[in-house]
Amino acid sequence: MKIDAGMLDRVFTGFKALFNDGFAGAPAQWREVAMETKSATAKEIYGWLGEMPAIREWVGDRVVHQLGTHGFTLENKKFENTVSVKRETIEDDTVGLMAPLFRHLGRQTALFPDELVFGLLAEGYRMMCYDGQNFFDKDHPVVRPNGSVEMVSNYETGAGPAWFLLDTSQVVKPLIWQERLPFEFQSLTSPNDEHVMFKDEYVYGVRGRGAAGLGLWQTAFMSRQPLTEFNYEAARNAMSRIRADRNGRALGIVPNALVVPPALEGHARRILQRQVVEASDNIWAGSAELIVSHYVA
Repeated sequence: MKIDAGMLDRVFTGFKALFNDGFAGAPAQWREVAMETKSATAKEIYGWLGEMPAIREWVGDRVVHQLGTHGFTLENKKFENTVSVKRETIEDDTVGLMAPLFRHLGRQTALFPDELVFGLLAEGYRMMCYDGQNFFDKDHPVVRPNGSVEMVSNYETGAGPAWFLLDTSQVVKPLIWQERLPFEFQSLTSPNDEHVMFKDEYVYGVRGRGAAGLGLWQTAFMSRQPLTEFNYEAARNAMSRIRADRNGRALGIVPNALVVPPALEGHARRILQRQVVEASDNIWAGSAELIVSHYVA
């Protein structure tokens, strides 16, 4: 089969359709736990994190809350994935054999934010967040209305695999997915291109820019204790007691997602889905959505 510009355009369209099909069918979960933000520059400054001014009765002058006391900068990174197709594959009209490859490329591209977002969750016990402490830490400083500082924990150490309790109902979620440029399907097929001429192959790939970041530590709890009803309840109670900085008002934290690695899926299902425990009603059945992620293992 003779290869011309029209043929290459049709092949590109076919490969892109396969890529889009794989992308659309991927079971991505990052939107369940991360706040998506759009970026217009090389980096974004989240200076407002940690500032939670509350509505008050207007007595006297307004009280102006200065944002920017806390916060961090999230720099965008560039990502790619590239494959090559031999010229003979198109000449011999066997491009149909490449369908699984391009569907897989689409699926992996859609799941890539999962890898970054949930991977960041798993590493949160040793990654600094906006208040200068690790995201999961026993010593988050919280200023009380009287000016004193109380150390608050959202981390329970232990020897077992980690599990995570999250409140994803808040406007600011536990994690951030910052998109600078969405992934774009691209090709290199010009006969005058050096790679095409010397390698006798065409190149197809994706390119995107973005970054994953840590949101509000108050909306997440990490535990390495055994995943039991007792420890699950203790983590929920710890999160519900967290108060806002300075004004001391309740944040209204209500955990609604339990993230576990595959090794703890059975334990999580027994807590969240079993209706009866030792002849008594399971009060925690349906109390949170179960999210099983390989990326927190």
